[in-house]
Amino acid sequence: MMAAVPPVLGLGAGSETRRPMGAAVLGGLGGCVALAGGAVAGSAMVAMDRRSSGTQLDDQAIELRAAVAIDETIGQRGHVNATSYSRVVLLTGEVPTEADRTKIEAEIAKVENVRTVLNELAVMPNSTLSQRANDTIITGKVKTAIFDTKELQVVSVKVVTERGVVYLMGRLTEVESMVAAQVVRGVGGVQRVVKVFEIISPAEAAAMLVPPPAAASAPAK
Repeated sequence: MMAAVPPVLGLGAGSETRRPMGAAVLGGLGGCVALAGGAVAGSAMVAMDRRSSGTQLDDQAIELRAAVAIDETIGQRGHVNATSYSRVVLLTGEVPTEADRTKIEAEIAKVENVRTVLNELAVMPNSTLSQRANDTIITGKVKTAIFDTKELQVVSVKVVTERGVVYLMGRLTEVESMVAAQVVRGVGGVQRVVKVFEIISPAEAAAMLVPPPAAASAPAK
């Protein structure tokens, strides 16, 4: 049975959050406290995926199975994307009817290892190729903005853009989450920001920091 999704929580103009059921339990509630010593930033660390390798493989498999389920359910009548992060599947795109929207959500909920489905499908005509191209450009600009932000340089954030609405997925602290939303709202072309984060504690984030590979030493002469 598919888990219920709590209502949207407003986070100021142009920003919303979708909080997957159980995220607080899985990741812990992070307080608004910066990591000691500025550990979240700087050239001494590199960005990493905060999911386990097993979870990353599960997400890849879920997306493949979801693509098949979507094709079998709606075919070419709609434009639907399924993005999985930590086994939470975000559905974006357009479908012809509310019945299609509900049916796709139900089918994706049946996919093996799916924990929660967040249904952001819109009942409307399919987006145009030019709209999708513009979304691709916005996604690139958002990723660059996140990478260029000191506080987010060690954070792996998955970015999905649909008709100018940017969805952010990842495992972030509360502070990182707020910074990410603020940065993305300032990117040109972004109509709205929706956070689909699993909030973790600063201690958990600090434990995940990985130093860059050490440079190979020159052979002794």
